[in-house]
Amino acid sequence: MMPGRFIALEGGEGAGKSTQARLLADALRQRGVEVVSTREPGGTPGAEAIRSLLLEGVEGDGGDGWNPRAEALLFAAARSDHVHRLIRPALARGAWVICDRYLDSSRAYQGGGGGLSDADIGMLHAIGSEGLVPDMTVLIEVSPNVAMRRLAARDEGRTDRIGGRDAAYHARVAGAFRTISQSEPERFARIEGDGDPQTTHALIFAALTPILP
Repeated sequence: MMPGRFIALEGGEGAGKSTQARLLADALRQRGVEVVSTREPGGTPGAEAIRSLLLEGVEGDGGDGWNPRAEALLFAAARSDHVHRLIRPALARGAWVICDRYLDSSRAYQGGGGGLSDADIGMLHAIGSEGLVPDMTVLIEVSPNVAMRRLAARDEGRTDRIGGRDAAYHARVAGAFRTISQSEPERFARIEGDGDPQTTHALIFAALTPILP
């Protein structure tokens, strides 16, 4: 049996991760690969329930959301259930897992954006998900103007509690993604994502060529 592979797609708001995850999954299925498409936070019933808490909040919270440490703990809990119930079983049977966001989003958002240390987030991941990391992480980088245009078309003025944070927060997130990818170049493929979806997909597929079946 061929080993399963774990690919995560990362990037800031408006990077086009969901579209690229779908295109990549379709291309792999055309090659006869079993693909499990999933997302974070989410992917299992328990993790999807936590997603709602994170992105929509709870009644009576005044719209303030979670403090950064509580937010990191909730993401780690959702990821733990996701890894245990979906990702590891899929990899064990030889499937490819394509995940829209994973650990590096916590490192960029709760770390770079929220001020938590990378060591603290790594500790939560070691406890909750036994340190599982992707075989390859695709970081889709887009310019701020392109991201804003895409978000305006996609959200029509509506956004979740994390996506709706101010520009300074999202600038810190983008900077954290760059730093993380530069520190672990063997795991990351950095993709310029300002072009149309098919152009970006071609760049991603080319970057994955060394591990394709």
